[in-house]
Amino acid sequence: MCRMLLRILASAFLEGFGKMNLWEALRKNKLMLAGSGLVLLLLFVSLLAPWLAPYDPGQIDLTNVLASPSFKHLFGTDQLGRDVLSRMIWGARISLKVGFVATGVAIIIGTILGAVAGYYGGWVDSVIMRFVDIMLCFPTFFLILAVIAFLEPSIWNIMIIIGLTGWMGVTRLVRADFISLRERDFVKAARAIGAGDLRIIFLHILPNAMASILVAATLGIAGAILTESALSFLGIGVQPPTPSWGNILTAGKDNIDIAWWLSFYPGLAILITVVGYNLLGEGIRDLLDPRLKK
Repeated sequence: MCRMLLRILASAFLEGFGKMNLWEALRKNKLMLAGSGLVLLLLFVSLLAPWLAPYDPGQIDLTNVLASPSFKHLFGTDQLGRDVLSRMIWGARISLKVGFVATGVAIIIGTILGAVAGYYGGWVDSVIMRFVDIMLCFPTFFLILAVIAFLEPSIWNIMIIIGLTGWMGVTRLVRADFISLRERDFVKAARAIGAGDLRIIFLHILPNAMASILVAATLGIAGAILTESALSFLGIGVQPPTPSWGNILTAGKDNIDIAWWLSFYPGLAILITVVGYNLLGEGIRDLLDPRLKK
């Protein structure tokens, strides 16, 4: 199933780009170019963290506690004398891992449920959508807090829980696209030649709904990173000494009067990440949605 979804994703990109090469598509779409640049920068930093970080992120230096930014420590140090820049570089890897895994879980669940609900309709649609409505009645963040209270606050638990509580919006988007697409001529033609339901759903209708899914995925990554940062800020997310932007902000809260850099730089990193993925999502929507093409 996952391999099929990846194959459909690739075909949707090729269909969206048409005969244009990637650079030409990016050059014509300024939003996607800006978002792609920010996202690639974050990926570059996270992948090359062992070589880019000037210090060991867990190295304690009690002689440099809460040192302000300088040439030796560009982003200053925290309450244990650890280099903030190094911890932020390694924290980018944690944040992006949470974003990709959590969003992947949400996209897979939401796509399957939305496709089934929109394609079959009737009582199948009613049951699935009533379950979606029930899930939406619970505030997502407090639902995550309630689940984490019964589990160990490890990074894998955080990723799975965020994914399992973030699929409802994707389900509604996919369902709406399937309802509008299931009576199109190409679907009727596929039925006429004897194509089965699964083939029609995943090989005929789903590629035409991929634009909404890709936009939801990019925005979902930003949302998952924000959620992980908030959980770590509260002390129930990624646990120290593992660095994440959220637990660096926690140190900033405790020393806000004397160490502004502990709040400013992680907050700026989260802002840039969210803006980057939002721009990328809007760019993908403009590129792949035929209704927006001039």
